Amino acid sequence: MSDAPGTSGRLLRLLSLLQARRDWPGEVLAERLEVSPRTVRRDVDRLRDLGYPVRATKGPDGGYRLDAGAELPPLLFDDEQAVAVAVALQTASASVSGIEEGALRALATVRQVMPARLRGRVDALQVTAVPTDRERPRVDSTVLIAVGSAVRAREVLRFEYERPNWTGEERAAEPPRRVEPHQLATWSGRWYLVGWDLDRQDWRTFRVDRMTPKTPTGPRFTPRALPGGDVASYLQDAFRGREWPCRGEFVIHAPAAEVHPWAGRQSVVEPLGPELTRVVSGSWSWERLAAWVSWWEVPVEIVGPDELRAAATRLGRRFLAAAGS
Repeated sequence: MSDAPGTSGRLLRLLSLLQARRDWPGEVLAERLEVSPRTVRRDVDRLRDLGYPVRATKGPDGGYRLDAGAELPPLLFDDEQAVAVAVALQTASASVSGIEEGALRALATVRQVMPARLRGRVDALQVTAVPTDRERPRVDSTVLIAVGSAVRAREVLRFEYERPNWTGEERAAEPPRRVEPHQLATWSGRWYLVGWDLDRQDWRTFRVDRMTPKTPTGPRFTPRALPGGDVASYLQDAFRGREWPCRGEFVIHAPAAEVHPWAGRQSVVEPLGPELTRVVSGSWSWERLAAWVSWWEVPVEIVGPDELRAAATRLGRRFLAAAGS
């Protein structure tokens, strides 16, 4: 391989681009690298000589694709990638359990194939992943993989879901949830699954650390349009209560100190007395907000509006029908 100034750096940049997406038109690569298409062709040949399976793609524009191979040549990282890998591997165990040893071995393996300059940068980033407290439990890696696989395959996910029990009373086991999984996401140190609940016919957000997936998964499904347009917007609205289309007011027969942890960040919680709490909350639909009322295992009064009362009535009829009454 030529040692001309800039060639090695350009090859590294070319390899990074080829790894970032499946197909690259030759002209686009040339523009990104600020070289001619002929130089791109020569650089591709150099990568092939190093053992990287770069294949030319056919089409009006022509292009290149980095194929997966059974045997990988030594890894190449630019400075930004080296820093990202080091931080990711050292902090992964803070929110996911069961990967501590694997993450350390992966970091050691990656470090061995890096040039001395990048090894120095990685070694300078000694990060300690502090175990999370009981308010932010870690997710089991096997659960995370099972949920992520269902998301990718677009298959209905069945799982048992552990709801918080603030009364301390024993309650009957609930049937498995059936959800069309849309996306895995993290928020404030916790892992969440956003999906369409088939039994409740509404969007739901589930804490992954409370999920126990069941096998096999269900049939494939066609993804629905998520409220808010994307997962980030949906979660921001769900947890921060921005512009809820439906907002209602309740009086919950429980101390405010017990209500507040479960009311959510989007809710207004106001004590009315030792055993009474006013809550103003919101949701994407009146039915979902009414279902939240039924979630409480203490008496709840619906103050309003009328749309919420009507949704609660419809929901009550569905519960009666489900119970065979």
